[in-house]
Amino acid sequence: MSTDFLILAIITVISTICGVVFTLKITSFLSKHGIKINYWLLRLYMLKYLKQYRKLTIEESGKPGNLFYAYIVSWSLAFVFYIIWIVLLI
Repeated sequence: MSTDFLILAIITVISTICGVVFTLKITSFLSKHGIKINYWLLRLYMLKYLKQYRKLTIEESGKPGNLFYAYIVSWSLAFVFYIIWIVLLI
């Protein structure tokens, strides 16, 4: 296993972990604001929760919260790195 492949794998895993952490932080924020969260179907409802988070933070501060952008960036990077990882395996 080459060093580049290992570094790519580590970055991919870190991006995924960050995505999960930001997902839980967003759902925690929504839960504190009185929105009921269905953790069993979180993967199905996450885009709905993301829209609600964005709407709430825009109402409160006039712009989307930092977790909104962090969520988008972390999952986008994870997706890109997973694709690169798969291409390198082939």
